[in-house]
Amino acid sequence: MPLRLIFMGTPDFAVPTLRALHERGHDIVAVYTRAPKPAGRGMKLQPTPVEVEAGRLNIPVFTPTTLKTPEAQAEFRAHHAEAAVVVAYGMILPQVILDAPPLGCFNLHASLLPRWRGAAPINRAIMAGDAETGVMVMKMDAGVDTGDVAMAERLAITDAMTAADLHDALAPLGGDLMVRAIGALERGKLQLTRQSDQGATYAAKIEKAEARIDWNKPARAVLRHVHGLSPLPGAWCEIPIEGEQVRVKILRCTMADDSGVPGDVLDDHLTVACKEGALRILELQRAGKAPMKAEDFLRGTPLKPPMRLI
Repeated sequence: MPLRLIFMGTPDFAVPTLRALHERGHDIVAVYTRAPKPAGRGMKLQPTPVEVEAGRLNIPVFTPTTLKTPEAQAEFRAHHAEAAVVVAYGMILPQVILDAPPLGCFNLHASLLPRWRGAAPINRAIMAGDAETGVMVMKMDAGVDTGDVAMAERLAITDAMTAADLHDALAPLGGDLMVRAIGALERGKLQLTRQSDQGATYAAKIEKAEARIDWNKPARAVLRHVHGLSPLPGAWCEIPIEGEQVRVKILRCTMADDSGVPGDVLDDHLTVACKEGALRILELQRAGKAPMKAEDFLRGTPLKPPMRLI
């Protein structure tokens, strides 16, 4: 029999899981997501991607600002859900909420736990130079991504992958994994393994202060830094344009077989020297402008030696 579920999630990453559970026939009695926020030119309230999908599926939506009040907790229990599925909800669940569904609350996390517990596992895995990552289903406890784990899917990280690329690859993989986990839970066959603290790392939230590019690092480290922050917040440097230093985000690059003084532009194709090796910039973005391919950018803004990026 399909399970009676509460789904809790907010961003695009959570949508494939919500959709997959619905398509499998589970009774999703409520969707919890963050409240709409003003965005765009008119600063109109914009519902989250999960709220939009819940509306398409005709599932009731709840947007409490906290789950710590007796009223919010009573409302949660009133759904009489057997389990809750949580995907990037963005709000800590108090113990009373974790204990409400008799089968528990199950989280889809975008890393191979215990590596990269925390807020930014996709970005941190790329930035650290990891060769692989994945998605895991975990039964939630009061800690930060410390609960018992059930299932995992692995995915190789290539140097060509940006955070957006990896996000888009992991999201549907996670939806399929959660469907299998909830199916096993429904049959009483879901096996949980205690999560080890050995090898645990924490994926801290990305801060704007760490986005500046340091050309005095090896080329591969710079590439992984750039790709781990692409498209948001975007790794940046300053480029000399019309006599001024202009901040530009670098969104995509590739390794180049060249060398020189770190930060120097080595040719007219936007190859830039690092401490070891060099990178060719493939895509970049000026403030207030749309992302551009390097060749399109160079048509309007020629950059040639002996220019330097800082």
